[in-house]
Amino acid sequence: MTNWKVILSIAKTHLLSKMKSTVTASLGVTFGIGAYITLVSFMTGLNKMLDDLVLNQTPHIHLYNEIEPSKTQPISRLAEFEGAFNVVHSIKPKMSQQKIHNALPMMHYLNADPRVRGASPQLRAQIFYLSGSIELGGSLVGVDILEEARLYNMRDYIVQGSAEALKNTDNGILLGAGLAKKMSLDLGDRVQISTVDGTVTPLKIVGIYQSGIAEIDNVRSFSNLKTVQRIQGEAENYVTDINVKLYDIAQAVPMASALEKQFGIKATDIQEANAQFETGSNIRNIITYAVSITLLIVAGFGIYNILSMLIYEKMNDIAILKATGFSGKDVQYIFMSQALLIGLVGGLVGLIVGYILSRLIDKVPFETDALPTITTYPVNFNMGYYLIGITFAFISTFIAGYLPSKKAKKIDPVRIIRGN
Repeated sequence: MTNWKVILSIAKTHLLSKMKSTVTASLGVTFGIGAYITLVSFMTGLNKMLDDLVLNQTPHIHLYNEIEPSKTQPISRLAEFEGAFNVVHSIKPKMSQQKIHNALPMMHYLNADPRVRGASPQLRAQIFYLSGSIELGGSLVGVDILEEARLYNMRDYIVQGSAEALKNTDNGILLGAGLAKKMSLDLGDRVQISTVDGTVTPLKIVGIYQSGIAEIDNVRSFSNLKTVQRIQGEAENYVTDINVKLYDIAQAVPMASALEKQFGIKATDIQEANAQFETGSNIRNIITYAVSITLLIVAGFGIYNILSMLIYEKMNDIAILKATGFSGKDVQYIFMSQALLIGLVGGLVGLIVGYILSRLIDKVPFETDALPTITTYPVNFNMGYYLIGITFAFISTFIAGYLPSKKAKKIDPVRIIRGN
């Protein structure tokens, strides 16, 4: 029966008698795990920030009426051409209303669905921004601002003012940062907007919105849904878009297809709307994990080399152990214990080093006009990465210790002693 107390005592003695080799092996694990924690925390934090920049502002499902050519052309309605193969050139889109029919009952239906986190209405209006002699084309989006803040983290992109200020101001506007800069406008100023038919309405700037995407900030602003309905001269049930946020983004594709058939309107899921972005995000994640795993594997090879040298140096000790009654399996357990002790100590120190380096990166200032609400470099302190790190430290040291210890198990003590 294996006496683990004696085996661990011998393993400890071996490690302490060769402190230089022990420390070198432990540092290999420490720097491997520390570099892994630092890299994966920083890269996943950066990827999450870039993902959120787009995904926070993109609904999982977007419902709207799409302008498209009529599927049935007038020539097909004539009796003499019925059943014929008709070719029509330069097909024009049919007249179709932008309003979503029965939008309010549709939102009530969606909000009652257990898969739906929230369904919010929008009214998009093409307008001109007027400030003195400046006239800029753009869009004004009527929203339920508090619902947008709840579902799409709108507050993270309001650099001046607040969502509540817009909610409480009847003729308020949340102006895009690019527009505010071009027209030299600030919080509390008034901007006049003109609809396509020439109706001019003054709105008070109660907030400045900066999404981090210049193409959006230069043209888009937000106001209360009722305000935009009044500007457009439409009823309170006039809605052009419904944005749906789900609890599980994986259900977006099948649910969008089902809603499109059920309601007879266009339903665009998030994968269709951001196909290129998703591809780039997946590639970044693959590179991050590939480099991180490579660091851990390199550390494992270092441990293997050091333990191999340690066994070579301990040939006489192995021969004496076997000569005094220790079995080959006992000898293997001794060197396996050494490897696992190195993995434990080096892994724990590596986690601490990785955490400290991650904290230091998290404190480094990061300032950019594109992301005004981000003040430091993003770091993801996910405990899962630390569990992966310490688990891999054990696995790599186990494998690195198993192969040399298997060799030590087969050493013939008689040949070693005779050689000396």
